[in-house]
Amino acid sequence: VLGSWGGGKALGNRGRCGMGPQPAARSIKLYEKVEQVGEGTYGQVYKARAKESGEIVALKRVRMDNEKEGFPITAIREIKILKVLNHKNIVRLKEIVTSEATDFNQGKGSIYMVMEYCDHDLTGLSDMGHRFSPGQIKCYMRQLLEGLTYCHNNRILHRDIKGSNLLINETGQLKLADFGLARPFGDDANKQYTNRVITLWYRPPELLLGAMQYGPAIDLWSSGCILAELLLRKPILPGRN
Repeated sequence: VLGSWGGGKALGNRGRCGMGPQPAARSIKLYEKVEQVGEGTYGQVYKARAKESGEIVALKRVRMDNEKEGFPITAIREIKILKVLNHKNIVRLKEIVTSEATDFNQGKGSIYMVMEYCDHDLTGLSDMGHRFSPGQIKCYMRQLLEGLTYCHNNRILHRDIKGSNLLINETGQLKLADFGLARPFGDDANKQYTNRVITLWYRPPELLLGAMQYGPAIDLWSSGCILAELLLRKPILPGRN
């Protein structure tokens, strides 16, 4: 994956199709971090500014602290999937950049995903006390379902639909984000996947009961939970187990 983005070491001295050395990955020094805006299981997210153009972007640092076997598989999947998807309601991956190994980072360089920046997410807006009008709810749900339809038509399950993964930009456009748990799916009805996906409050009953064969319906259940949450202004299934 990194080789296709310019990280030649990932593929040796030759590219995927024997087309010669790949260009070096661009440096994180091309961006100036403004502030940290989030942190999840897979790393930190920063608001940053491109030094040359002044463009505001999001930098998602891939967490490598506990990876003894190299680049984490979840990040590889997310990068590969975001490279394929191209839709107005899916957050766009712009490029991959790296930082140099130093004593400060224990001799390990960091890898960052450079993504388009959005000002808010649905959970954040709700926590701030924002009340969504019926028109806004219809608008956001339509955008969510259009983004999901595009994913499913391209044989991708998101597997982590929740308010904090639904970003809103300054024009009110909703974008699906955080594809760390996403997986391609096919026509094999017997294919098994882990059921330990989707945040508990948005997890469908079949996964809670241990099902390992599933499809796009699991994302639609989560979307239904989002709709109810927007209407009632609180999560509808805030269970602990």
